[in-house]
Amino acid sequence: MSTPFNLRAYGINTEIIYRNTSVPILYELGLRLEKGTTISNVGALMTYSGEKTGRSPKDKRIVKHPDSEKNIDWGNINIGLDEHTFMVNHERAIDYLNICSHLYVVDAYAGWDPKYRIKTRIVCTRAYHALFMQNMLIMPTEEELANFGEPDYVVFNAGGFPANQYTSNMTSKTSIDLNLERREILILGTEYAGEMKKGIFSIMNYLMPLQNVLPMHCSANVGENDDVTILFGLSGTGKTTLSADPERRLIGDDEHCWTDEGTFNIEGGCYAKAINLSAENEPDIFNAIKFGTVLENVVYDKRSREVDYTDTSITQNTRASYPIQFIKNVQMPCVAGHPENIIFLTCDAFGILPPVSKLTPEQASYHFISGYTAKVAGTEMGVTEPQATFSACFGAAFMMWHPNKYAALLAKKIKEHKATAWLVNTGWTGGAYGKGSRIKLKYTRAMIDAIHNKQFDDVAFVKDEAFGFQIPMSCPNVPDELLLPKNTWDDKQKYEMVKNKLISLFNENFKQFEANVNYEILEAGPKTKEAQHS
Repeated sequence: MSTPFNLRAYGINTEIIYRNTSVPILYELGLRLEKGTTISNVGALMTYSGEKTGRSPKDKRIVKHPDSEKNIDWGNINIGLDEHTFMVNHERAIDYLNICSHLYVVDAYAGWDPKYRIKTRIVCTRAYHALFMQNMLIMPTEEELANFGEPDYVVFNAGGFPANQYTSNMTSKTSIDLNLERREILILGTEYAGEMKKGIFSIMNYLMPLQNVLPMHCSANVGENDDVTILFGLSGTGKTTLSADPERRLIGDDEHCWTDEGTFNIEGGCYAKAINLSAENEPDIFNAIKFGTVLENVVYDKRSREVDYTDTSITQNTRASYPIQFIKNVQMPCVAGHPENIIFLTCDAFGILPPVSKLTPEQASYHFISGYTAKVAGTEMGVTEPQATFSACFGAAFMMWHPNKYAALLAKKIKEHKATAWLVNTGWTGGAYGKGSRIKLKYTRAMIDAIHNKQFDDVAFVKDEAFGFQIPMSCPNVPDELLLPKNTWDDKQKYEMVKNKLISLFNENFKQFEANVNYEILEAGPKTKEAQHS
């Protein structure tokens, strides 16, 4: 007779432990024990994450240790923590887990390639969190679970209990602490499930470059001819939406690695933004919401249990988590060859960047390090000024090394495998936010189709003197005038003025990287007219 599973090796004596539990049982437990949990009209589990409805990057800490300290890019993102404070938080988390009547354990893999995958163990207190991570990780077979052994990394999610604000180095009641040497992540004071997922991603972002592997915050898909495309982009740029292409097999929507052999997905599921989700615009994602899917913080009709995806009264960050198999056209296992096309997605609310342009490898490195998008400012008092956002490597919050480490790996792999890099703007045209309009999704899809179908191979390009990238003069199913941003503006003088402002924002942001990047990448950045002629 097999010994019942326990967590006593971690000082946790809770006796009732649900390990890799079936979806129906997790539903039953969630509905019975977790306040506000219910089922949608299509069978998804609707849950609330509590006070925190998004990640808390300012509360993330990494333990400083001689073995890893020199590798980490310390600063406002990677904030240091001493071992003693980590252990204070550790004891607090373990004490909390010990007073719970039951716990959930998810033992699963991060990484589809057996050569690089890591074994992870999630210890948590909510059925919602267990189902979320069973969706987001790669679940072992019964045989693999029987031989799972000790995990490589453990996440102790005690998010229902706050950190003590008076503990040194704490900035709030929330604390997410990563200890690379103990191979542990602690979560206190937040029940937002994304912290677990991104904690694992941060670990992979540290480990993979040590093996000459590039970890990437990107989506990826593969065509009929096994041609792989990866799409980088910050939240709201279309990374998940555009990767779910009915003509191509989805490899994954968020986290991947590029090895010497090819590409693999880190995750076993997708975590899609649900804001304004519709069957018309995003049929693949819409249809993936069913029994087994977790819907976070959505608003629904109390009688019919139908979700109103336009209602953001709880948060704008409404989410759906589902296993990747819930998407119809998927690459299983989620491993493929080397990328042929690298697409950087940006939502430029200034209306300056072209809808599609081709980059040199050096320009690709520059835009990768910059990680630009623009968010729309709040409009309550009529404020319509867009706000530029730069996140290095399109995922600075999860990058442990200096951005140049990842950029150098990307440039090397682009050159080695002769990939083509593109910049695709899913933002505004005909003026900035408030004056222009958002580029239609059908046009963006047509441009990405043209990249995949090699329809830009025989098209004339024009060089943008300021940014240096090449802009195609025509694209099937896209109006020609849309391709050159200046043509879409009524006020050409205003266009030049706003363009110079955007260039200045790029240059100002890049100053922090100048000392550590090579000259060719630095020169690949945009230049104002004055700088071009100097």
